[in-house]
Amino acid sequence: MSSRTASVQPGRLAFVVGLFGLATAALLWRAVDLHVLNRGFLQQQGDARALRVVPVPAHRGMITDRQGEPLAISTPVDSVWANPREFIEHRASLAPLAKALGTDRKALERLVDERKSREFIYLQRHVSPETAQKVAALQIPGVALQREYRRYYPTGEVTGHVLGFTDVDDHGIEGIELMYDDLLRGIPGSKRVIKDRLGRIVENVASISEPRPGRDLRTSIDRRIQYLAYRELKAAVLKNRARGGSAVVLDTRTGEVLAMVNQPAYNPNNLRHRASARARNRAITDVFEPGSTVKPFTVAAALESGKFRPNTIVNTAPGFLRVGGSTVRDHRNLGAIDVTTVLQKSSNVGASLLALALEPNAVRNMLQRVGFGAPTGSGFPGEVAGVLAAGRFGDVERATLSYGYGLSVTPLQLAQAYTVLAGDGRLRPVSFLARTEPVEGMPVISGTTVTQVRKMLESVTIEGGTGTRARVAGYRVAGKTGTARKAEAGGYSQDRYFAVFAGMAPATRPRLAMVVVLDEPSTDQYYGGEVAAPVFGAVMAGAMRLLDIPPDDLPVQDGARLAQAGGFL
Repeated sequence: MSSRTASVQPGRLAFVVGLFGLATAALLWRAVDLHVLNRGFLQQQGDARALRVVPVPAHRGMITDRQGEPLAISTPVDSVWANPREFIEHRASLAPLAKALGTDRKALERLVDERKSREFIYLQRHVSPETAQKVAALQIPGVALQREYRRYYPTGEVTGHVLGFTDVDDHGIEGIELMYDDLLRGIPGSKRVIKDRLGRIVENVASISEPRPGRDLRTSIDRRIQYLAYRELKAAVLKNRARGGSAVVLDTRTGEVLAMVNQPAYNPNNLRHRASARARNRAITDVFEPGSTVKPFTVAAALESGKFRPNTIVNTAPGFLRVGGSTVRDHRNLGAIDVTTVLQKSSNVGASLLALALEPNAVRNMLQRVGFGAPTGSGFPGEVAGVLAAGRFGDVERATLSYGYGLSVTPLQLAQAYTVLAGDGRLRPVSFLARTEPVEGMPVISGTTVTQVRKMLESVTIEGGTGTRARVAGYRVAGKTGTARKAEAGGYSQDRYFAVFAGMAPATRPRLAMVVVLDEPSTDQYYGGEVAAPVFGAVMAGAMRLLDIPPDDLPVQDGARLAQAGGFL
């Protein structure tokens, strides 16, 4: 029995050794096949399963002020995305991922389940660097980070209404961001990469197309004057407990917007603020009846007719005027006054008498020529044209139009109209882009008339005028106050007003025109000369200094010293 067993064992041993030999040979052959004969094919197949075409983001162009200071920039951020087909197999990772993202676990699970047939979904856009690090540390299969860009506004609410903002995909939604979106927006590129099982890029294979960054945009805004206007307007709104307000500063030579602010303001960096009514640019979208700030154009129409001169006497006694079934009133009986005093004392009766002495549509045509009833040419999204009725006006309409009722304007329109008086009688389109040369514009009033009106408007800001609080030390200022009752159902309110001041400086050769509007000041002071004029004076004083504009109202001895110093003191 033992001899038989011994004889069988060598055969079994040989059989087993042979099997192992065949298996080894097969494995060796397979290794040669995989690594030598079919290496290229298998590499291609493996890469095809890990090879992906991914976008290469292009940053949006920067927006700057006229000095090149940044107002809007794009900063790199990470977004969290997932491949639901892979991620859904690792449900245990839902809780730690939801915690890292600061979101609800069930909501995250529902998001993934609803899109489980897709290969790409965003879980959260534009996360903080801390959140991105937490997600990356989890190393969850099917979850990865993608580099994008987010818009940031360094000046916050100071320039919010002018700049607007972008959406999560960096497309312009409001303001300059929307107006020049095609120029600012970059064109993404693409590249072919290999990703690991966690969705991370492990190798850049090839560039398909290079990203093209958006173009930078240099605006007309002067950040220094913008801040001044923002600060002074906000202080005035708070002090006078006003509902809101707007202020606009224009360069009279070019039509450039140097500053535009509103209250209440909003911060475009805060996503919650963007959806509120605070984001509306009231200086361009909201209209009001401008009241007495229209009177300079009534006077201009009277001077252009040849029937009146600045010293022509107008009898406003007894302080009121019956027109049709209505009564026009002054705050007191001014008696017989000249046309200059009509502006200085802001006489409604005087303005009405001038208008009624002219051709029926003379005042209306003048208002149309200086830009009322039409957009300013700025191209700003949402800009309204205001209302300036057409047709033949009756006596009542002619009278009320002469002192600023029966039409509606925006603060920007009113500022543009005052640049006509501040310059050579030409209407220039408004621009939010920096201009390097003066703009010729379209002649709408004679140079003689605007010189006369400007001189008359200086009397408004000197002793005896209604706008003395708009004065700027060392400079001559020309302007006009306005206090207009707000329209309501059935007529006009008895206790709600728009307080307005519109003017220019230096009056000898105006460089800047400015309009200030306060909506419903609710203190004892509500006249334009009391609440709006001080804002004008404070902003203009700072702007004259910042722009290095020579004074034109120095005392005689200081003027002589200035001349001897070549214009500098």
